[in-house]
Amino acid sequence: MTLVPPSDWLISVDDHVIEPPNVWLDRLPAKYHDRAPRMAKGERGAVWQYEEELAALCVQAYNDWMLDEWCATAPGRFIPLVIIPLWDPVGAAKEIERTAAKGARTFAFSENPEPLGLPTISDPARYWDPVMAAAQDTGMVVSMHVGSSSTMPMVWSNAPALANLTFGAARAASTMIGWLFSDMFDRFPQLKIVLSEGNIGWMPYFIERAEQVVDKQRHWAKQANVQMYKGDSGSTAVAAAPQADLDTLDIRRRFRDHIYGCFIEETAGLRCLDIIGEDNVMIETDYPHSDTTWPDCIEVAQNLVKDLPPATQRKILRGNAERLFRFTPVEPTAAAGV
Repeated sequence: MTLVPPSDWLISVDDHVIEPPNVWLDRLPAKYHDRAPRMAKGERGAVWQYEEELAALCVQAYNDWMLDEWCATAPGRFIPLVIIPLWDPVGAAKEIERTAAKGARTFAFSENPEPLGLPTISDPARYWDPVMAAAQDTGMVVSMHVGSSSTMPMVWSNAPALANLTFGAARAASTMIGWLFSDMFDRFPQLKIVLSEGNIGWMPYFIERAEQVVDKQRHWAKQANVQMYKGDSGSTAVAAAPQADLDTLDIRRRFRDHIYGCFIEETAGLRCLDIIGEDNVMIETDYPHSDTTWPDCIEVAQNLVKDLPPATQRKILRGNAERLFRFTPVEPTAAAGV
């Protein structure tokens, strides 16, 4: 047996970039320059000003900057992530296809489109089908960052800020559960989703809880074809949205086949890899946000995984990201010209 050594570097699957202020002026037709997004001074500092008619063109301009300038500057160092026009699923599908042909590997999606005024992934009218079909056909990964619903879960209305930050992983948990019980993965069996900056320590509980719910509750849920929610007058039955086939739903298998968790600095989830799966976990540094492990990223990461088998360490530090995003990295020393 050949032993796979752990990595002395990592691939971070969640970092942040600020686009340059001239990105749209450089890429929009000249006739739109007087209406293009531009930096302006606001009450709290610099802000973007833009006109909504130009939104689709600006999405394309941003993506071209991401692919042709930012990622192309250092081939093999960045995994290209693009954005899509969420308000136009057909247009979004075309943009996924266009950018995939240029080398994009993943696109940003909302953890919950409903607060944005858009249909959920359980929409009976299948609003998101063009997007998910394009993602499956192109091999693009659906990346959902916490906060991409423009909402923040609260412990209560006047809870301390740090309490709400600690509670933030609840957003990723609700996303994972919703996708597990939806029929998206039944209809798009090659689809992969990533829960960015959601952490993983909560995953084992919800995987086991979901299994218990399916085992104990699927019979009435299937026969009655209802879903329950608590309204002002108590629990009310309403017509069910599309859901997974409860006769065949295998929660753990579905998770392993489709869902990937990302963590910055924690050990709880790593102690439960037998439930999550060592192939479904990736590390991130969250640069340059306040949660970041920079500038000690590799030291922190290696310390977190040091008790795991070398092959597992390598998967978490880089191998899973390489496989999921179909990414061939350049070794840091080679990229730096050393």
